[in-house]
Amino acid sequence: MIFSEAVKPISYLKAHASEVIRDVSENQKTLIISHNGEAKVILQDVKIYEQTQESIALLKILALSGNEIKNGKHKGIKKSFSDIENRIADFKRGQSELQS
Repeated sequence: MIFSEAVKPISYLKAHASEVIRDVSENQKTLIISHNGEAKVILQDVKIYEQTQESIALLKILALSGNEIKNGKHKGIKKSFSDIENRIADFKRGQSELQS
């Protein structure tokens, strides 16, 4: 993002609101709105916002996973698949008992 082009004063937003919203939405832009010469808010396309939130969530999961590995709280892939297979088998046994 080129910040010099992305910063607009609040007066510009007030005078050109529909144009700004259309531009942000159609071109998936992000604008910084300033007030009294200071950056105050971000105006962002909702799709870009959602993608950002998803990326943050994935990064949090990776960080938590890294901490779990560091603390020795993890299972190997063979043990994980074995546990899944056992849960599936238990589920199938429960289903067949219900049908009997």
